[in-house]
Amino acid sequence: MLVAAPIQAESLHLPATAGHVIRDPAASGGRAIALTGRGAATTRVRVGAQAEVQVRLRAIPCAGGPRVIVSIGETRVLSAPVTSRRWTTMSATASVLAGRRTLSIRVTGTRCRRALRVDRLTVGSGAGARTVWIPSPTTTWQWQLSGTIDTSVNAQMYDVDLYETPQRVIDQLHAKGRRVVCYLSAGSYETGRPDADRFPPEVLGDPLDGYPDERWLDVRRLDVLGPLLEARMDLCRAKGFDGVEADNVDGYANRSGFALTADDQLRFNRFLAAAAHARGLSIGLKNDLDQVAALEPDFDWALNEQCFQYDECGRLKPFVDAGKAVFVAEYELAPAAFCARARAAGYMAMLKRLELGPYRRTCW
Repeated sequence: MLVAAPIQAESLHLPATAGHVIRDPAASGGRAIALTGRGAATTRVRVGAQAEVQVRLRAIPCAGGPRVIVSIGETRVLSAPVTSRRWTTMSATASVLAGRRTLSIRVTGTRCRRALRVDRLTVGSGAGARTVWIPSPTTTWQWQLSGTIDTSVNAQMYDVDLYETPQRVIDQLHAKGRRVVCYLSAGSYETGRPDADRFPPEVLGDPLDGYPDERWLDVRRLDVLGPLLEARMDLCRAKGFDGVEADNVDGYANRSGFALTADDQLRFNRFLAAAAHARGLSIGLKNDLDQVAALEPDFDWALNEQCFQYDECGRLKPFVDAGKAVFVAEYELAPAAFCARARAAGYMAMLKRLELGPYRRTCW
């Protein structure tokens, strides 16, 4: 997958005859455009000679069914029927004239008005674009955040600490064909981290339950936190990691010490996803179950703790419906109590101990 900044459809130039912006809670940002078939939505993009276009869209039930057409300049890049009533992503690659070109999207094949809804587009260029590794729904995994990393575990993906994992361990895992994800706490302050002295007191909130040395952050202050977190992701990329596990991204739903809202959290979490993608890293949504539907389009996979214990796993279904991996760790239930349900739901689940050492008992 070629990575570039996504273009929200509602930001396109949209003549009144071509459609209008609508509210859709399942769309990224809560808005999309509805196309009428009487014109095109357009924007200007810069592309190389080889362009890849991805469009997140869905059809509204209508006689005849809509066909989406996406063009860059004079080149038709994508022309295909849209049958899914759920948000889905379609992609195509084509040779185009390099430079700054007009991208247009329109609908044909139906006389029904607003038969096609478009959420967002991504335009990548073969020239210098990075490829993001994204785990498949059946990726086996190991999660170890304490102790000496056991590199002998038979797992396709390792999730390990950004700072405490030595470079040689990352290199060893890559040499064995493993993918490696960096763990970092994005929404909390940890006293023992190398950059701890760069967090000013005004962004530090209440301690996390059960973690007195860790404090919630004021995620509204992207002016302060943004550069710090981008520096962490720069380190993640420099060490050769393939993805990011950003922890504590649900401060608004906890006693953080700040008057955080759901919108504050969405803005912060989408910032994290964009920062990871800009660095060629995939990113998982950690917990934050109340915002799964809104954030699924922005994140590449999900990681959850104890959703079977608390009977919450069904809320991760949007990731499964989108063909994305869902990783689950349980701490107190025996595998016999959750593995069959995990396999039936399409989740890669395992039993771990709270200290997240090498121990695991998997469901696959």
